Amino acid sequence: MSKSRLRSAIGLLLVAGVGLSATACGNDDSGDAKAAGGPVTLVINGLPPATEKVNHDRFRANVAEFEKANPTIKIDAREGKMDPQTFQAKLAGGQLEDVFYVYFTDPASLIAKRQVSDISKHLKDFPVTAEIKPEVLRVFQDDKGGTYGLPYKNYSLGLLYNRDLFSKAGLDPNTPPATWAEVRAAAKKIAGLGTNVVGYGDYSKSNTGGWHFTAEMYSIGGDIAVNDGGTWKAAFNNAQGRQVLQQLKDMRWTDNSMGQKQLLEWADLLNLMGSGKLGMYVATADNIPTIVNQFKGNYQSYGLGPIPDGKGTLGGGEGYMFKAGLSPEKINAGLKWLTFWFTSADRYEAENKWASETKQPVGLPEPAIYTGASAEKQAAADKRYANVPQANYAPFTAKLGAIPVKFEPPNAQQIYAVLDVPMQKVLTDRNANVDELLATAETQVNQILASVK
Repeated sequence: MSKSRLRSAIGLLLVAGVGLSATACGNDDSGDAKAAGGPVTLVINGLPPATEKVNHDRFRANVAEFEKANPTIKIDAREGKMDPQTFQAKLAGGQLEDVFYVYFTDPASLIAKRQVSDISKHLKDFPVTAEIKPEVLRVFQDDKGGTYGLPYKNYSLGLLYNRDLFSKAGLDPNTPPATWAEVRAAAKKIAGLGTNVVGYGDYSKSNTGGWHFTAEMYSIGGDIAVNDGGTWKAAFNNAQGRQVLQQLKDMRWTDNSMGQKQLLEWADLLNLMGSGKLGMYVATADNIPTIVNQFKGNYQSYGLGPIPDGKGTLGGGEGYMFKAGLSPEKINAGLKWLTFWFTSADRYEAENKWASETKQPVGLPEPAIYTGASAEKQAAADKRYANVPQANYAPFTAKLGAIPVKFEPPNAQQIYAVLDVPMQKVLTDRNANVDELLATAETQVNQILASVK
């Protein structure tokens, strides 16, 4: 799980706990409305911190370019995204930015509590938004089709693997395992390379274990929670849940292919991969530059394949929403900014050119958020400026669109915390009882789901 994905999951806990009315969130327009065509100051977040100088300066340059093209709009850009430590206080105190960053786990709760503005009637003036994939835009919509924000990035999980270790173990680095049975077999071969080599790694701490359990359940056609006649219920205490946990237990204790050190969280597997000691783990494409930049890896060493068994994959993403009570002028200013900055596919050319010139990765495989001409523009810009070995990710990209993408369950982070426990137990206790672990977790998750409306 990347840092952003970890924060995304935590964000749901935060939002779920906020019970403020729309008025408390700044639903009063007084002092906000501007005369049509008059000056508007738009407060946004998402500005990278000054410590990330390259990205910070690029964001500032984009703001300056936008303001030059839109002289009646002033952008007040602030650092930060979805911060669990400050978001609730900002919301309660009316300090939330006009246009603010969210993860895909956040919109449903914010919409239900009327803490965001409906921007639906303004979208007709921004035709590029009609090319956003319906299933992605739906994350930012209510059950009547009202829209409250726009997606920025989309991701889905695959199998990240070390091509060098594959070759050393006699495995084809261009053909990653397609099933979990093949993962198990490959992990045994890789672990046989030496005592310090781990064939397959998995998480079990700080909610990352529950996150990966969810991904692995989806991959074999399972669910974590289902809506049964308006009531959410746990759906993992079954043969599929037993399959996930039993395979991990067998790999850990029978095959000895998962290493001795367990209770791993986000950075642990990236560190192992960067040091050349890990064969495979479930991950998103954005793990690769982090492994290279923070853990001294090499782009040429890593491949990305589709999630094993491929009956479903866990997806998510990021976007921006509009706080409750914004005037039409501010909503339009916000849409102008977002469609200038990232929602316009024309920006991919400029951003990819800048990224390639500043040694930022271009061409990592991520699901497009667009259809039609915009998707074609994005693909062309990625191909033109790609500076990472895209052939290494061909197995993953070949399956994009063919594997159903499923999003996180309601109250995802609370559920992940519960599901950490069975992951921990099967990886640290050779006598762990899989059936008992699933039954206990089911009871706890149903208690969490009882609050979901």
